[in-house]
Formats: sequence, C-alpha cells, structure tokens
Amino acid sequence: MQPLSHEAHQRARSVLRAAMQDPGTVRLLGVDKTEETTSLMDKTTRRRRGFGIGAGVGVAAAAAAIAALFLNTSAPGATMAGADAPPAAVATADAPLMTLAGSIKTVAFTEGDAWLVKATQVHGTRTMQVLYTLYTDGHAIYSGNSVADIKRAMKLKQDQMTEGGYAPLLKAAVAAADDSPADGRDRMLETGGDPFAGLDAAAQEKQWAAGQAEAQARVKEKGGTYTPKPYSPEAVERHLDNALWTYSTQALGAGDGNTQVRSGVLRLLSTIAAVEVTKSTTGGTATLTLTAGPEVFGGEGDEVLIIDAKTGMLVESVSTVPGIPVAKTTYESTRVTAADLS
Repeated sequence: MQPLSHEAHQRARSVLRAAMQDPGTVRLLGVDKTEETTSLMDKTTRRRRGFGIGAGVGVAAAAAAIAALFLNTSAPGATMAGADAPPAAVATADAPLMTLAGSIKTVAFTEGDAWLVKATQVHGTRTMQVLYTLYTDGHAIYSGNSVADIKRAMKLKQDQMTEGGYAPLLKAAVAAADDSPADGRDRMLETGGDPFAGLDAAAQEKQWAAGQAEAQARVKEKGGTYTPKPYSPEAVERHLDNALWTYSTQALGAGDGNTQVRSGVLRLLSTIAAVEVTKSTTGGTATLTLTAGPEVFGGEGDEVLIIDAKTGMLVESVSTVPGIPVAKTTYESTRVTAADLS
C-alpha cells in the first residue's frame, strides 16, 4: 500500500493557513494548477497528490479536521482570523539566507553519493508517520516507509524529482537557485498556480473582489458570516508571502537533500520580509532558525524551520495552528552510497 507522506499532512495544514489568510483565494497545492477551491467545507473527501511513491494519496481525515476548524472560525457573528493584521513590510533579501544559499553549492563531501533522510512527524503526542527519502548527488529522489521501499522505488525508476505531485515545485526551486530572488519568486508563484501571480494592479483588484465575494457566499451557505476584506496592494503582498512560504516549504520538504532545491528555497524565503532568521544551536550543531510568524498567516499561529547552518538541510520543522495539535517533524540525515541500498 502506498505510504501517506508527511507532506500530505503539511499540505492540509497549509490549505488551512491559506484559508485563514484569505478564504476567497485558497488553492489546493497540487501538480494540476487548475485544482482550486475557494473554501474547504465541500472538499473533505477529495484526493490530492502527495510526495510519496506512485499516484494520489487520501487525506480525508486531515481535510475534515480543517473543515471543522474553518467552520468554527466562520461561526455566526464571527470574523475571520487576521482580518485586521498589519500589512507586511516590503520584502527585502535576507543576508543570512542569501549567504547560505550561495555557500551550500560549494560544500563537498568525501563520503557517499547520496543523502538518506529519515523524517519523523508527530502531531501533538501522536506519531503520524516515519518517512525515508534518498536524495542522490545526481538529483534523483526516492521515498517510502522504509529503506526496502526505497530499494523498490530505485528498481522501478520512480524518480520523484521528475515525476510526482511536487515535481513542478521542485523544478521551480531549482531554477530559483540561479534566478534573481524576484524572478524566482514570480516563477514559484506561477508554478504553484497562485491566482494573483503575474497580474497587474487592476487585475489583482478584480481577482480580489471576485474571491472575496465567493468566500462570503460560501461561508453564508454554511450558516456563518464573513465580511469581505477591502483590496489593497499590501493585502495582496501578504497573500503572496503566504503562498510563497507554502510552495517553497513544500518544495524543501520534498527535495531537502537536493543542493539546488535547498539553495533555491533559501533564496525564495529571503524575499519574505516577515520571516525572521536567527542563529541557533540544535543538538550541538550550528543551525539557523527561520520563523514565519502570524503576519505570514493572517494573524494566527506560526511555522518554524530549523536548518543546518552549513548544509542548509532540514533539522526540524514545527507548525502551530490554533485548534489543531502542534505538528513537529524531525529530520535525521546520513551520507550513504546509493549502490549499497540497491
């Protein structure tokens, strides 16, 4: 049976965050850019492609939990979280991320030709899944619930760098490693299918009005009330920051062991002014802690990424959403020789 990847759970939480940020323009983030929804209430049973072996994965339980929370935040008389959140500052390149993005391209390893990453995801106190992923220095990606699954994927040539739900985002991240931060940002947003990507101010305002009107109608169908948010360039920028964080961290979760993906994602995240970067130490290793606070998520919750200060690889990610158990994923990365696994 195909494993339910931890990225599928992260995707569900990301959709919730997008709903909280701007319920009129929520997209389900999949390989098909036309796969869109303006609310979560009628999507609890749909299947989405996750970063696992093979085709689609079901996340009905996660979607149902999200729908319940969305309904709670849209109860009669309630307003959506973050409606009065302050506008985001104009995004500027963050020096620590840009510096690390450049330096990791030159990091050389004398042992092995691949990274084997064990990712353990816990929601609250419950372990949701342990996922193993092999990232070869030739940029192939194989994933499964065990090393045996990885061996099977290698024999079947199931390279998820070129096939699978996250392949477009991975390619956009790779391109961002060499693009200017602004061009990389535009490419990732367009790849993710964000409805505001590439629009001029007039078109953005029109799209905003349409999304807000539909959000109001959807919430009303469920017995709630929602006051449309007024359009402003700052509101669209906050939306785009939210979308960019979502797409970029999905690419990082899927392509952590790929140097170009890591470099590109760091450059992309550097364009989000609300992301705070601090030096830290984790398990005796020098790390960087990236915090996307409530400003990125409509005034509610936060997400934290801890990455190795030398390689940029994931060490830990923590997602906090009001009303849902904290999601924490820890990553154990080991250099291996891919041929020894086959």
